[in-house]
Amino acid sequence: MASLIPIPPIPISHHHLLTRRSLLLSTTASPLSSSLTTTTTTTTQPIDTTITDRVFLDFSLCPTYFRTTNTNSDPPCTASTPLGRIVIGLYGRLVPLTVANFKSLCKPTTSTMQANYKNTLVHKILPGQFFMAGKQGKREKGEVQLPLDFIPKNTETVESKAFMLKHGRAGVVSLCLSENDDEEEVKLDPEYRNVEFLITTGPGPCPQLDSRNIVFGTVLEGLDVVTAIAAIPTYIPGERIRQFNDLAEFVGDERAKNARSLWNRPLKSLYISDCGELKVTKPSLSPPSLP
Repeated sequence: MASLIPIPPIPISHHHLLTRRSLLLSTTASPLSSSLTTTTTTTTQPIDTTITDRVFLDFSLCPTYFRTTNTNSDPPCTASTPLGRIVIGLYGRLVPLTVANFKSLCKPTTSTMQANYKNTLVHKILPGQFFMAGKQGKREKGEVQLPLDFIPKNTETVESKAFMLKHGRAGVVSLCLSENDDEEEVKLDPEYRNVEFLITTGPGPCPQLDSRNIVFGTVLEGLDVVTAIAAIPTYIPGERIRQFNDLAEFVGDERAKNARSLWNRPLKSLYISDCGELKVTKPSLSPPSLP
């Protein structure tokens, strides 16, 4: 009887299985890797913060709060102390209308233009955040004189690109929109132009201002002056006064808003003693530390 010769089992190689699995994985992963590559290579257009114009603001301090019938040519305080000069670079390519209006109010008055920032008050200082100037109203109160129909209406207040820059450091110059202190009757005027501005004082950022106010410039010189302004004492109400004010506002008492307008006001008169435009021969890129 012939003996059966055992046939050795044929080894099953997993090579082909792995190859097919690898092929399957590679085909399914290809669209993902392609999309990742596309995502990483796609870049947004940089914000144009070229400094096209420069202006200066000189600040002075009165020993007391003034309320005089001053004019553009007369200083509101005869015994003032100069604090120094701030030089501001303006982003004329990013927000040309906002920059043009601000420049107009930094220039000396003429027969056709009776309003500018000279001899107007810094009316609010929020410690560690920013200070505000350029409130409109009566000249004898240290406010920007009305009307302002000689400057165009600012249509950039509804453009998304005007709100792209952040208030991330000291020296950011911004048009007040959410923080605007102009009286309601002033805002209701058909010829109303918003020219109130703020400058951040640091040391930290002010994220509550982002996407709500138009950043149009940066302080190039005079950050020490900004720091000195931030250190000026202001009126800060106590907790009990704040509670009474909240209650008055809740019941609709209009005096609550008038009382709040005095909060954070400097205890000494801080005002813009002079202002003007500095010639720029060639536009320059703003510092790399911009927000």
